Amino acid sequence: MRAPKNRRVFVIGYGAATPLGSTFKTTWKRAVQGEAGFRKVTRCEVKTRSNVVGEIPGWNPTALDFVDKKEAYNWDADFVILTMAVCKEALEDSGLVIDEESGPRTACLVGSALNDTDSFRIAMDNYINRGPYKVSPYLLPNLCANLPAGKAGMLLGFTGPIFSPQGACASGNHAIGIGSRMIRDGDCDFVIAGGVDTCLIPEILQGFANMSVTIKIKPDDRAYEDPAQASRPFSIDRKGIVLSEGAGVVVLAAEEMLSTYGLTPKAEVVGIGWTSDAFHFTRPRMETIIRAIRDAIDDAGLDPEDIQYVNAHGTSTHRGDSTEIQCLRTVFGSKLGKIPVSSNKSQLGHTLGASAAIEAALSIEAMQRGLILPTVNHIQDPAFADVDVVPNTVRKQRYEFFLSNAFGFGGTNCCIVFKGV
Repeated sequence: MRAPKNRRVFVIGYGAATPLGSTFKTTWKRAVQGEAGFRKVTRCEVKTRSNVVGEIPGWNPTALDFVDKKEAYNWDADFVILTMAVCKEALEDSGLVIDEESGPRTACLVGSALNDTDSFRIAMDNYINRGPYKVSPYLLPNLCANLPAGKAGMLLGFTGPIFSPQGACASGNHAIGIGSRMIRDGDCDFVIAGGVDTCLIPEILQGFANMSVTIKIKPDDRAYEDPAQASRPFSIDRKGIVLSEGAGVVVLAAEEMLSTYGLTPKAEVVGIGWTSDAFHFTRPRMETIIRAIRDAIDDAGLDPEDIQYVNAHGTSTHRGDSTEIQCLRTVFGSKLGKIPVSSNKSQLGHTLGASAAIEAALSIEAMQRGLILPTVNHIQDPAFADVDVVPNTVRKQRYEFFLSNAFGFGGTNCCIVFKGV
């Protein structure tokens, strides 16, 4: 029998692996201290000055209790095992036990911007240097976008729908949005939703550099001696994104499942707005971003003045940051100066398809604790003098509603409003 429609949806747990730590707990501990997780790339050798990145510290698949050397060798696409790890952490954090009743009613939606890159590179190296028969028979499953969610299901035992929402850098929010709609409409009771990207290989780093998207660090740049200062959203000297690897998921649950399973909510998903630009593959379009923000607020049954914090997309590019602030000015008008607007990418860099889910989890944790995470590395840009970007230091502040923005290549926008509980 189908569950009733129009159910409320709550976040009950989360997991993450970021440049600040290989778990959500370690990430949070460093984030709340205002640290940034950047260093010169060690995963590979590159010739570009865009060589400061966000690597997951100490990432070693075989150190996980569910991965042996054979598993790590066969599944050499890091985004597969990384997803398994953060889904496991998120379920443990939520308190949800997957059994014969909850398993079939649990879905997993893990989006990605680039899907696997490392496995294909290994296969090509083997093909060229060792011969065609040295290409792994696991290559094709390693390349499948749904495999991270599928392998998480094999590990954790859920058998609901699995797939990968492909929304570029907004993939994490798309996963949360679609998962919330699936619960609302009765397709499932629980959804593990988020994103993952493991993109630190030479070709990807060089490609981003050639697009002039990532920061090129010269000797006169303040990040030359201190790579931690490379990402600086809304700062007057911002010069581009810091490319990072990472994964993040949240566990969503239908309202009536909370009492049934004895689960504790952390936040409620109350509004979703999503649009596309039909404009340019990298340049944002104000009209459609504004519509996504307004649609999310309207879907929540709120007015713009009800939003008390904005978790910005805030990539540290000139055009991107300026456009986002202009969009927020249009939506919030003169009230914007009273709404804190900060960017977690100042601490994490841009984890592409993982970014929105990681940022949602961090913001929910901060909201529960009466905190707002800062925009670190900030030097004021006079063009944003009217905006409170929560510069450099974590802030103690209570709030009930926040907006989380995510925009991606191809002109894809997804904004979500969360409510505290």
